[in-house]
Amino acid sequence: MQHLSELQHLYANVSIEEALKKTAYLFPGRVSFSSSLGQEDQVLTDIISRNDIPINIFTIDTGRLFRHAYDTLDITMTKYKINIDVYFPQAEAVQEMVKEQGINLFYKSVQNRQSCCNVRKVEPLNRALQNTSVWITGLRAAQTDHRKNISVVEWLEDKKLYKINPLLHYSFDEVLAYINKYSVPYNPLHNKGFISIGCAPCTRAIEEGEDPRAGRWWWETSHKECGLHFAK
Repeated sequence: MQHLSELQHLYANVSIEEALKKTAYLFPGRVSFSSSLGQEDQVLTDIISRNDIPINIFTIDTGRLFRHAYDTLDITMTKYKINIDVYFPQAEAVQEMVKEQGINLFYKSVQNRQSCCNVRKVEPLNRALQNTSVWITGLRAAQTDHRKNISVVEWLEDKKLYKINPLLHYSFDEVLAYINKYSVPYNPLHNKGFISIGCAPCTRAIEEGEDPRAGRWWWETSHKECGLHFAK
């Protein structure tokens, strides 16, 4: 973690574009950005692509996504003329889970839901981050209570890498303003009340006045995280 102070100073004092360029220079070929294809992630994809920053972009296909996510992925790669690596869950693990607990196991208990997230999201993420020194995310502090307590630059001891959240202190309005300014493509479900979009069976549109994460695992009263952003 010898670069922690340097990275913290960098992201506190220069633009996101310049900070990402410097990060890519410090860790050539070892910086990866995980995109869920949400609006925040689309902003970062635009910044990386428009400035030709050599950062690998990947996404996770859980096998239960809305069709709109695939359309967004295709449109994004076409617009920016880039490749976004797609990671899938291990087929045998999914088959075993479904065989033992059913196709919609996540509705039965929080433990079941977390197991499904581990198989479909967390394990593919860990594979995607192999041989990576820096993990870039689109997290914002305003999204959940857990995210209010993280830093723009963190050292993850369990993964032995730096995690950088360049948009952490952006407001939702700032994200939308960027999207409008640069005509960034985004999932059309965002216009229909789907602020935070995950797997199709686990996401609903929110009502006016509801918390932005209320539509995720809407049958639960849990912390509204899938496990991707907790130390494992």
